[in-house]
Amino acid sequence: MKKLALLLYAFFWVGSSAIYAQERQKVSVEDVWRYYRFYPKSIGSINWMKDGKYYTALVDGKILQYDITTGKVVKTLAGDTPLVPEGENRPITIEDYELNASEDKILIKTDIESIYRRSYKAEYFIYDLKDGSLKRLSKNGKQSYATISPDGKKVAFVRDNNLFLVELSSMKEEAITTDGRFNHIINGASDWVYEEEFSFAKAFYWAPDSKKIAFYRFDESEVPEYNMQMWGDLYPKDYRFKYPKAGEKNSVVSIRVYHLDTKETQTIDLGNETDMYVPRVMWTKHPDILSIRKMNRLQNRLDLIHANVATGKQEVVLTETADTYVDIEFNDNLIYLDNGKEFLYSSERSGYKHLYLYDMSGKLKKQLTDGDWEVDEVAGIDEKNYKIYFTATKVSSIERHLFVVDWKKGKLEQMTRAAGVHRIDMSPDCRYYIDNYSSAQTPPRYSLHEGSTAKEIAVLEDNAALAKTLSRYAISPKEFFTIKNSKGIALNAWLIKPLNFDENKKYPVLMFVYGGPGSQQVMNQWDSFNFFWYQHLAAEGYMVVCVDNRGTGGRGRDFKHATYKQLGKLEVADQIDAAKYLASLPYVDANRIGIWGWSYGGYMSSLCILLGNDVFKTAIAVAPVTSWRYYDTIYTERYLQRPQDNPQGYDDYSPLTHAARLKGNYLLIHGTGDDNVHVQNALMMVDKLIEANKQFEVFFYPNRNHGIYGGNTRLHLYELMTDFIKRKL
Repeated sequence: MKKLALLLYAFFWVGSSAIYAQERQKVSVEDVWRYYRFYPKSIGSINWMKDGKYYTALVDGKILQYDITTGKVVKTLAGDTPLVPEGENRPITIEDYELNASEDKILIKTDIESIYRRSYKAEYFIYDLKDGSLKRLSKNGKQSYATISPDGKKVAFVRDNNLFLVELSSMKEEAITTDGRFNHIINGASDWVYEEEFSFAKAFYWAPDSKKIAFYRFDESEVPEYNMQMWGDLYPKDYRFKYPKAGEKNSVVSIRVYHLDTKETQTIDLGNETDMYVPRVMWTKHPDILSIRKMNRLQNRLDLIHANVATGKQEVVLTETADTYVDIEFNDNLIYLDNGKEFLYSSERSGYKHLYLYDMSGKLKKQLTDGDWEVDEVAGIDEKNYKIYFTATKVSSIERHLFVVDWKKGKLEQMTRAAGVHRIDMSPDCRYYIDNYSSAQTPPRYSLHEGSTAKEIAVLEDNAALAKTLSRYAISPKEFFTIKNSKGIALNAWLIKPLNFDENKKYPVLMFVYGGPGSQQVMNQWDSFNFFWYQHLAAEGYMVVCVDNRGTGGRGRDFKHATYKQLGKLEVADQIDAAKYLASLPYVDANRIGIWGWSYGGYMSSLCILLGNDVFKTAIAVAPVTSWRYYDTIYTERYLQRPQDNPQGYDDYSPLTHAARLKGNYLLIHGTGDDNVHVQNALMMVDKLIEANKQFEVFFYPNRNHGIYGGNTRLHLYELMTDFIKRKL
């Protein structure tokens, strides 16, 4: 029945833009952002159990245990009955969880309070599966990033910029550090810019023997402060936090190791240079060998260091350099093998991201993958059978499929076949995996498979209910194609045609752009929100198009790195070329082409209507960067170097520089509480447009962050943009 439902759904989808459009309901903005009718179900917090027979998952607030061989629930570990902590009377809600090593205790996370993009505070509880007791981890205030030790006997966490330890047998709490202070010293958590640009907030790591904890210490005393005013009270409140803008001082970072036995803290010697980055720290399989990746300020050199915390000796085992930058965010596959003698490493050195095998001294043993395609993520390593499972772009740059390579025989095999994007969660022994699959036409589908054969064991969630909902609506599908720019380079694109499309009519076009380095918007995968807003626009007679310009990901190093030191130049040229191509089509109204984007996309849409003022009639910029001088060190300098090194790269393609070129309709939107792309960007753009005597529209969302959400905000935002498009395009 589930397969039948999907087939029926596919049939309805294909037919909806023509025969069935008149009979079916049109998508409204409220359907998308008030009622969330198109939001798919998911399976979260999957944990593979150590016996290889079961896994657990968080479903509807319950921690369920599944039989791997059948995919069926065998028991509920927690949440079947109300969970009430000892000495309290209010039950808690399970928002996330972690099992300890012996799988007899569960660390439960609840009451999560977001700070920035990845950082948060929460209440943690220890649930004992043997006696059913539920205890608070700490009664001294909310904690962050609580993590169980490998032996399952202790928990470490961060509170108020300090690192703490709790012994589970006694629930005794002790402080590992005491010098933490807001806007000065951070222990065990990242500062703002590391969190945002190196993608981690938790900054401490248990050693494999549970006897040591490695942690970051950030001294951000000299980092300039950014001040945001928070509105609501009679007098607005100032929120000041450390934000290093391009060219300014960063935190001084050190790596330390706390030894539980001696209660002593050791500082790793990383040399005299403090104006550098340490984007990654992890333990190797040896309990005394700490792996540290260190980068210079311009991020064009990376050193992989092995630090022996017992002897104090450090060794640089691998160095990678680039004429542009070494992309640590993209090349983040560093995996130490269980044999303790080798590690797996990914690099773009060949022109495409591929996998390499090294011995522990840093000697290259073998390149494991090769070709004009990219490895995406390593899903699992079966050392016994010399197999590495990974997702890659080998089939298509807009898809991700699971592959397995036998590194002894050199044999490569494709495991997934359905067109689209496959995200894989593989068991530690690689015997099974869960495939989170979707395509532009297929909502997320979670299925359990055998690792060696890819045989499907069970469908865990197919979103049949969502498919049924969709059958009531008129839907115009995404169509994928390519557009050649003026240099003859093919750019990936998709379009959504108006409902009841008639090639003899002329239609207005709204383009959507993000366009930032390494990003991809043209992907054959499910989109739960913007796609359905575009369905509303399609019902109103608009064509919607998206084009991935040069600088975006999935197509190799040269395509991505082409924008180095000149952000905005090639990207905007490609979007203008794409708009001119669309204008040449017989069914496009060349005088009614608009563009919109958010964040980097807002930067792009702003530049497009300024530099492409003869092509674009209308633009919407949401939370745009208007000068890279206002953005942070790590991201901006990676692609532009420092302002001191490359001032033209900062100013030549700043929307502020070209404000006087505005001819069309421009809507500028920003949240005043945006800690990421500061509202300063919008205010300076407003000032430049006023100076040039240009008329435009602007809207500010009080206290909203970069995501501009909360309460009724998203509905209001999308209705605002819809109204502007209908009035001005």
